[in-house]
Parts: sequence; C-alpha cells; structure tokens
Amino acid sequence: MTSGLRRTLSQASGAVLLLTLAAAPALAQTRSLAEIAAYQGPDRTQRLIEGARKEGTVSYYTSLVADDSTPVIDAFKRKYGIDVQLWRGSTEAIVQRALAESRAGRCPADAYHSGPPALEPLHRERLLQAVKSPLAAEVVPQALRPHGEYVGVYLNLFAAAYNTNLVQANEVPKTYEDLKHPRWKGRLAVEADDAPWFAAILGKIGEEQGLALFRDIVRTNGMSVRKGHTLLANMVAAGEVPLALTVFSYKSDQLARAGAPVRTFYLAPVIALATSISVARCATHPHAAVLLYDFMIGEAQEILAKRDLVPTNAKIKPLPTGVELTFMDPAQMLDHGKKWNELWERTMTKPQ
Repeated sequence: MTSGLRRTLSQASGAVLLLTLAAAPALAQTRSLAEIAAYQGPDRTQRLIEGARKEGTVSYYTSLVADDSTPVIDAFKRKYGIDVQLWRGSTEAIVQRALAESRAGRCPADAYHSGPPALEPLHRERLLQAVKSPLAAEVVPQALRPHGEYVGVYLNLFAAAYNTNLVQANEVPKTYEDLKHPRWKGRLAVEADDAPWFAAILGKIGEEQGLALFRDIVRTNGMSVRKGHTLLANMVAAGEVPLALTVFSYKSDQLARAGAPVRTFYLAPVIALATSISVARCATHPHAAVLLYDFMIGEAQEILAKRDLVPTNAKIKPLPTGVELTFMDPAQMLDHGKKWNELWERTMTKPQ
C-alpha cells in the first residue's frame, strides 16, 4: 500500500464513524440492506428482481477493463432491465474515491468490484455489507472471506509471458533461477505496482532466499517497469517487451487466442488473487446491488470463462492443470505494506 493511500485511510477512519452516527436515514437504509443481504428464502431472487426493478438502477465501481466488464454488464442489463451506472478505475483509485466520498457524506456507489487490496481496506473502514448468498457455496474456498463482505468472482493468476518472435522455445525459463542467465539482459519487465505479488513470492520461498534471487536477476539483467497489467501484456504482444514476469494470465491468453505472438507460462510459486464483488453498506439501491452480487458469482461466471478469465466456480472452468496456486493474503500488504513496498523498490523497480 502506498503512503498516500495509508494517509487517506487514516484520515477517513474518524469520518466514517461520524457519518454513520449523524445520518439517521442512512441507518434505516443500512438495516434494510442488512435484511435484504441476509435473506436466503426460496423466493430470494424474485424479491431481489422486484425490488431492483423499482429502484431502476445500480451504481458500480470496477477495476476490470472495459473489454471484459462490458459483456457482463450488458448481460445483466438485458436479463433484468436495470440500468448500470459504471465507473472504472484502478484498485488504488477505487479505495481513494470510496473513502473521499464517505468523508463528504456521499454514497454514489452501490457495489464495488476489485481485488482484495481495494476491498480489504473498505472492509476495515466499515464501508461494506456482509452478504449471505446461496451462490457463494459454489465458489472455491480461497475466494471467500470470513467476514463475508466480499467474494471472489474470478482469479487473477500472475503469470509470465513471452513474445514468440523474440524468445525461442528452448530459451523459455523453467524457474526464476533461469532468469539469472545473461541472455535475459535488457529483456525482462514487471508491472510497477506488484509489490503484493513480490511479498507473496517471498512469503512462499523465504524472504532471505527470495531477496537474494531477485537481486541477482536485476543486477545481472536489469528490469523494465511498466504501469498496468493489460499494458504490459500488450507490450509483450507488440514486441516491446520480450518477457514479462507479472501479467495476468487471462490477458496474455486472450491475446494469444486472437493470434498475437505471445504465450503464457507459469513459474512456481504461482500467485493468485481473487478479484471480488462487494456491496456498499450505504447502498441506495440495495436490491439491485445484491442482485448484481449474486449475478457476478452466478451467471456471469460462464461469460467470464469465455473471455479466458478463471471463474471462482471451478465447475464452470477448472483451474489450470499442474499449477499449484498460492493465494495472496490481503492483510499482508495492509499490515506490512511499508516494508514490502520498500523492498520492492530497492530490489526490483529502483535497485540500489
């Protein structure tokens, strides 16, 4: 977590409590939302549809790129006839916007869709509503959180990818140790904000050993830094980056299926992040928000699978065979973010 985001969280914590105490209508709405979110009777879906159609719209903040979020939103709108007011931003932008709106006493978002690095801070600031959806029983256990305030929709698998015109098949590394070979000098890249991936890798292989390994790689061959996982995958496909260490597997798979000279591969340990859906505690369209929540872990799973994403319902699309996943701990970066951001910079992006 960046220092700016930590300051934003600190400034917001008191304001959220004041907002909750000051707004009697909001408390009534919260009770209403809690009942809607907890109801699991056989007519749950019908109740949600009826209520959502009266509300007419749902406001939705997401970090998923337009190419992948649009098919899901369009399907939801067609099925239920409910408008979706969508705002798209990075993980950090979603956190900052949500907290700023809470401080100002506003609640424009009914639902948030992003990774745990965004949703766990919102959970800690008491901005999310626990939802008891029967559909949550279908998702993999790692996509669930004990507090029940967000649930994984699909898995982002951190993968490596290479340009097939620039990297020969017999060159493709099988381990991170292979990246110390001087053939990779000036040919490697990572995404700029992947300190959480770095923390998870080192947590798996050992901090001292991992730091020594990546310092050797960067000292020998350097490391290019690019902002955005989609941009990084596109740069591999375009030949501007021969080999990237931290793309999201679905994006490089999409590019390969479209005919681009890019291939996805995995280096152990493989880190996974469950990108999740949540409902805002102050949602002004509560039925529509919970209906969208259910849709994302229900019917949307097949839509996402067709776009090469890895849905959290393994019955829809099995996890990659032969790949053991290590799931990112959302609390790790929140509680020790300063340490890991500093190690990430000193080792990977701004080596000393």
